[in-house]
Amino acid sequence: MQSVTLLAEAADLARRLDYTLREEYLDGAGGGHCFFGGKKWLLLDVTQSVDEQLSVITDALRTDDAVWRMPVSPQLAGMIRVNRAA
Repeated sequence: MQSVTLLAEAADLARRLDYTLREEYLDGAGGGHCFFGGKKWLLLDVTQSVDEQLSVITDALRTDDAVWRMPVSPQLAGMIRVNRAA
């Protein structure tokens, strides 16, 4: 599966898990995730590559136990598990 497709799936999954996604021009500073004001936030740096943005989302999903109760493609599930063990 292509990285762009995985990024779209991961972003959709994050939204279904009640993350608020913000896509911002951060000039390569990178994104991240946090819990603020009673909400889960994901900040993506649009100047980063698709793979880097995907990494930010999978890092957040890895911390959310509810992710395993949702339908996830085998490719995305593998990314979350592989990175989780690292």
